[in-house]
Amino acid sequence: VQLQASGGGLVQAGGSLRLSCSASGLALDYYSIGWFRQAPGKQREGVICSNSDGRTYYEDSVRGRFTISRDNAKKTVYLQMNNLKPEDTATYYCGAPCITTSAQPWYYVMDYWGKGTQVTVSS
Repeated sequence: VQLQASGGGLVQAGGSLRLSCSASGLALDYYSIGWFRQAPGKQREGVICSNSDGRTYYEDSVRGRFTISRDNAKKTVYLQMNNLKPEDTATYYCGAPCITTSAQPWYYVMDYWGKGTQVTVSS
């Protein structure tokens, strides 16, 4: 299984970006998959999670601005980020699963994750 995030870049505040996560080797139909981010000097932060049953879970700071979608046939997950803010600046990663029974945040106990993509939002 390989997860690879792409689509990051530099954008002005208020702008949009669409990230993609290629999940080769993963039976995406049966997995929850999400995005987390990490800014320099800060801990990982869960952003959004898509369950295989269609439900989506949002970090409060991105609710109303970020959406997640998935194309199971293409084994690709997308993160649409609108109205970006400087505080969204971070390296973004996709990981699976994001629904777990662990007491730990999913982005510390996930089975699969890959290289991230840098998102920089200028003010």
